[in-house]
Amino acid sequence: MSRVGKKPIPVPAGVKINIGAQLDVQGPKGKLTVPIPAGISIENANGTLEIKRENDSFAALHGLTRALAANAVTGVSTGFTRDLEIVGIGYRAEVKGGIVNFNLGYSHPIEFILPAGVDCKIEKQTALSISGCDKELLGQVAANMRALRPPDPYKNKGVRYKGEVLRKKVGKAGAGSK
Repeated sequence: MSRVGKKPIPVPAGVKINIGAQLDVQGPKGKLTVPIPAGISIENANGTLEIKRENDSFAALHGLTRALAANAVTGVSTGFTRDLEIVGIGYRAEVKGGIVNFNLGYSHPIEFILPAGVDCKIEKQTALSISGCDKELLGQVAANMRALRPPDPYKNKGVRYKGEVLRKKVGKAGAGSK
């Protein structure tokens, strides 16, 4: 049985918590809201948030709400980052304002518009670092960027997460073999 929901969430200095119909978390990196489902209650006791449930039928929502609240507190205090690598000859990216321009071997460059709250920095031309306070939005943006040119299992070219392990497949055998 999971005990994720019972773990208290420490609230760092500089983070303001407002508990109402939803949990409002505000900090130096931004502001986030977490919905509080029926059957779940949140208490702020001496610098920690505690998530409580009415009975065991709300066990799944208990753990989910605790994880979402912990991600919101971490996001507004320190933020999250996701690193991407671009592998391939001539593949590169550049940032101009809120738009990332990708050259990924297609006949045209791809313009990717960053949503509000997500920032992108490029070290070299093939290493992207995406940062923001909303973990869910950040993961979705990274997945959408990766989907522009997913890693090819035969040539290992494309956009991938930093540290992502790829299994390279062997190509087709020569024409003379049967």
